[in-house]
Amino acid sequence: MRPGPLVLPDGSAPTAALEVATAHHSAAMLNHSLRAYVWAAALGEAEGVAFDAELLYVAALFHDLGLVPVFDSHTVAFEEAGGHVAAVFAAGPGWTAGRRARLSEVIVRHMWPHVEVSADPEGHLLSRATATEIVGKEADALPADFRAEVLERYPRLDLAERFLACFQAQAARKPGSPAGRAVRSDLAGRMAGNPLDAPA
Repeated sequence: MRPGPLVLPDGSAPTAALEVATAHHSAAMLNHSLRAYVWAAALGEAEGVAFDAELLYVAALFHDLGLVPVFDSHTVAFEEAGGHVAAVFAAGPGWTAGRRARLSEVIVRHMWPHVEVSADPEGHLLSRATATEIVGKEADALPADFRAEVLERYPRLDLAERFLACFQAQAARKPGSPAGRAVRSDLAGRMAGNPLDAPA
């Protein structure tokens, strides 16, 4: 089934989150974050997973913010750092403490190898969508014409080179982190086979 039209959440929190992500991410990383939301929402829609679109969207925009030098932490993994930044941000739009904690959880869990959908639908969808984005996992579950539409609106640019360099830097400084484990499990080789980076 083809996903519906590309519609992004609106409102004060999504608008402010996009402003923050745009200010701090490169064009390639910003597009990656937007595509992560679109893939996640499309998977949720296709599989009948009920999810909070606003929560998922803000999490997608912030999920890699911990890779940005000004937010990077020498003490914790990048997804934990990004989760903390997102939780602080979400106080501005007036999110409750519980909702801010959920936002942080979703961001941290996007690096887990598996997130149970019944326990955390947004974390489950974002984890799968980011795997699609980076190594092409489940890319064929999305219709070809839909993939082409999304890639035209949000082109990949130099994402592969930027993302791999970020993860290799994280692995060098934080070898015990999920990013470190990903690099040691041939992230570069798995990224090289991503069908989303294949010529059209």
